[in-house]
Amino acid sequence: MTKESSNNNQSLPNTFTLNTIGTISSPFKEKFGIPRQPALAKNIISEVIIALPYNRVEAFKELESFSHIWLSFIFHQNTRTEWKPCIRPPRLGGNKKIGVFASRSPFRPNDLGLSAVELINITLTDGEIRIKVRGADLVDGTPIVDIKPYIPYTDSIPDAKAGYANEAPKKPLQVIYSQQSLEQLQSLDSNRYPSLKLIINDMLSADPRPAYKDQAFSKNDDPKIYGIKLYDFDVKWKVTGAFVEVLSVVNL
Repeated sequence: MTKESSNNNQSLPNTFTLNTIGTISSPFKEKFGIPRQPALAKNIISEVIIALPYNRVEAFKELESFSHIWLSFIFHQNTRTEWKPCIRPPRLGGNKKIGVFASRSPFRPNDLGLSAVELINITLTDGEIRIKVRGADLVDGTPIVDIKPYIPYTDSIPDAKAGYANEAPKKPLQVIYSQQSLEQLQSLDSNRYPSLKLIINDMLSADPRPAYKDQAFSKNDDPKIYGIKLYDFDVKWKVTGAFVEVLSVVNL
């Protein structure tokens, strides 16, 4: 990395204002357990609910001709007031520090995020525009500040290098279900909670535990029972060796 001195930034303003154009309605009720990248959330169906005054039909003309879109959003649940130049990414086991700008950590100088998602459809009902998407890795209520079409010939670079994240992460755990959890899932309305079991599989097979857990316990010895809030439920689970067992799916 070379160092260069420049005064070009001295005239730039220190702050900018962003307008929320909509919010995400998603199954995720908290940050814990959300897939760490949108490509790992293929069974997740969410909706972008467009806010006033941006819910004008003409603003979305031709957008539905694209298969995928970019969502620019705010990490609105961040509680840190100061940023740090180095972070410990889960991809590297939480044990190695890298520069924040070499990561996709939500803890950044500005709480801005970007996700590419599949566009399913756009509906207009009683003046409300909703954009249904697949694969959004966003907590329910996340503010959306911009939407752009995904353009393959320019947004996809086949020979790009990705450093420590050059390959998709492996899903290390196999998901199994207790008899109680299976009975609870079978009693649910499949129309109201579509693909719930597949979503649970996606989330838990990727091992959402904090990366440092590998140091606190061995892979075969983690006594803790975890919970993930999904839709209207608290999903309890535990890890034993290479298996994650869903213990129960109960109403919040």
